[in-house]
Amino acid sequence: MHKIIFFACLFLYCTFSTFAEAHEINYVVENKGICAKFFYSEKESLSYAEYEIFAPSEKYAFAKGRTDKNGVVCFLPDRTGKWIVNVREDTEHGLHAAKVEITVNEKMLSESFSKPLVAQHTKFFIALGFVGWMIGILAILKFMKKRN
Repeated sequence: MHKIIFFACLFLYCTFSTFAEAHEINYVVENKGICAKFFYSEKESLSYAEYEIFAPSEKYAFAKGRTDKNGVVCFLPDRTGKWIVNVREDTEHGLHAAKVEITVNEKMLSESFSKPLVAQHTKFFIALGFVGWMIGILAILKFMKKRN
């Protein structure tokens, strides 16, 4: 009688243990990967904006999704080279998009990344804006003087 109960239990365990594993979720937390934060200004991030990540020399996306509440995108690269992260958000002001190229080294860490033109030449654009304002003010003054 004990043998019958033992084999019945063994049979039930072998039969249903595989079904039980199908409902189990496993995970691991690792300190690796690359993250990029996207924002309009220091206080306004691109929350929940769409993104696509492309591996080096690939035409299909490696990953797709949305940024988190803080405008952050993270991924675990599986090879070295230039990775591309495209982020876009449709707002009432129109479509806003950014393309970042991230160079991944042999340790699967970020070696460098591309910066937008404005970030590379901030002082130049500030000076250009100042000159534009000055020309505009002088033009208005000249127009008002001519009018009188």
